[in-house]
This record gives sequence, structure tokens and C-alpha cells, in this order.
Amino acid sequence: MIRSLMTAAALLSLAAAPALAAPCKDAKGKFTKCPPAAAPAGARCKDAKGKFAKCGAPGATPIAAKK
Repeated sequence: MIRSLMTAAALLSLAAAPALAAPCKDAKGKFTKCPPAAAPAGARCKDAKGKFAKCGAPGATPIAAKK
């Protein structure tokens, strides 16, 4: 009984792993690098020097919002 439950759990975990991955494909169906996720609305970003910048600016990275 325990062996069958362990086997079922192992099979489910192997089957769920590819479903969690979201690969990006081009028009021909080949795998490509996914674009970076856009910053959520209301997010604030900082540049390389640590100053606040627009989130679309080159080198700007989003910072975690305080709750």
C-alpha cells in the first residue's frame, strides 16, 4: 500500500514539473529566451546608481514594494 502511494506521488511530481515551466517559443516553434517580466503597475524602479528611475528606462530594476 505504501509502495503504491510513493510510486503515485513520484509519478505525479514528475508529470507536474514540465507543466510548471513556461517555455517561450518563436513563430517556428523553436525555444527562445523569454522576455523579462514587466514591472507591475505602481511599481518603483531604481537605476544602477540607486536613484529612482522610470521602470522602462535602460538599466532600471524594480524594487520590492513595502506593505
